[in-house]
Amino acid sequence: MAAPRVLVLRAPGTNCDVETAHAFELAGASAERVHVGRLTENPALHKRYQILCIPGGFSYGDDIAAGRILATRMRHHLDDMIHHFVDAGDNLVLGICNGMQVLMRLGVLTDGVETPQLANAASEDSVASPSDQSWTADSANAGHVAPPATLTWNNHGRFEDRWVHLAVDQTPCVFLKDIDQMYLPMAHAEGKFVARDADALEQLRSAGRLALRYCDESGQIESETLPFPVNPNGGDANVAGVCDASGRVFGLMPHPERHIDATQHPFWTRRKEQPEHGDGLTMFRNAVQWFA
Repeated sequence: MAAPRVLVLRAPGTNCDVETAHAFELAGASAERVHVGRLTENPALHKRYQILCIPGGFSYGDDIAAGRILATRMRHHLDDMIHHFVDAGDNLVLGICNGMQVLMRLGVLTDGVETPQLANAASEDSVASPSDQSWTADSANAGHVAPPATLTWNNHGRFEDRWVHLAVDQTPCVFLKDIDQMYLPMAHAEGKFVARDADALEQLRSAGRLALRYCDESGQIESETLPFPVNPNGGDANVAGVCDASGRVFGLMPHPERHIDATQHPFWTRRKEQPEHGDGLTMFRNAVQWFA
């Protein structure tokens, strides 16, 4: 099997691209870090790759809102690339932390969910700001329509950095194949998943698109929002990761690339048995194996 080629997209402020490329290479892929400016100059460059990964960091300083500037630049200048990876049935897309924020703002993680017209949206100014835990005027909100879901500020209103337990729900997600639980670090300020309403949340849940949930050590998936710090941001249904309907496009707020080696576990010296690798590596291996 030829190694799939991974485009690790970086932009000003991206700071997890090296670790993410390394994780893909450990899993058997061939990864290249490519600046968004290089792709803008040569849009056909993306055709070399089978996997698009948008890694973590603070693209463009997260000015305005987390991930919005990079998402806007991609929408206006790299639309062909987005369609190449999202719409073609033989490619994969992964967004990690800031990358998930970008994918959410592009609307690709919640596409296909029925979206009603906002009752009183006469202008973009009538749409509440993220600090109100409501909707932003991104692609899914074009025409003043509320998107099915968004990411907004953590409940306590500040950056949070800690390790979290995660459980995989029944899902078609390629990256989570044969994974039940993971223990990964998270580090974000705007990672709270908020659904438009109960109907949108149920549409996503029933389709297996709420793929990854925060949980306690037992791994039990709960529908009610768990308390801090089990759920570090207060997101609806304890959602930590979302996939598209096909399972090929996945975004998650925790960082799998930061736990690919067993010694990266915070208590690795106290564990009675050392696993072969860190919990996050299986995600990257699943991506490579999918092309087999």
